[in-house]
Amino acid sequence: MTAIASFIRAVLLTIRRWFFRFIPAQSFLYMACGGLNLVFDMAIFFVAYHYFFRAQNFKTPFFTFSPHIASLILAFLISTPTGFYLSRYVVWTNSIVRGRRQVLNYLSVVALCVAMNVGFLKFFVEILHFYPLPSRLITSVIVVASSYYLQRIYAFKVHKAAESI
Repeated sequence: MTAIASFIRAVLLTIRRWFFRFIPAQSFLYMACGGLNLVFDMAIFFVAYHYFFRAQNFKTPFFTFSPHIASLILAFLISTPTGFYLSRYVVWTNSIVRGRRQVLNYLSVVALCVAMNVGFLKFFVEILHFYPLPSRLITSVIVVASSYYLQRIYAFKVHKAAESI
């Protein structure tokens, strides 16, 4: 574990002891790190949508992306590595899955989450005509719940005995 991850973990566990003792440590770490990464992701999405893509379609030689999907892709490319880092070194430090397998498992969960994000975002924005940022927030709640379960039982599998930190 790196020094930065150790520091983040120590701070989060201290906050948990002060305010959230009723939440299991593993769950709290996941929610806190996921929440931090989600805020980071949302900030990137907001900046990309309003300032980078300027709420207009993004054209490439092969595809044209709507601004909300282009913003989602950019936010994903930036926040996925930070999410993996936090998951591996702060949240799931007692995982029995090692090395390359952990990365592949994580990326497969992320791929499913991306498909869910795109599907729900398109549904809320293009079918229900919701504004993109609230649509992204609603979508994230659905995807985060699914992601926690999949990471816990698959990507960063933990023995039952090791679950209590």
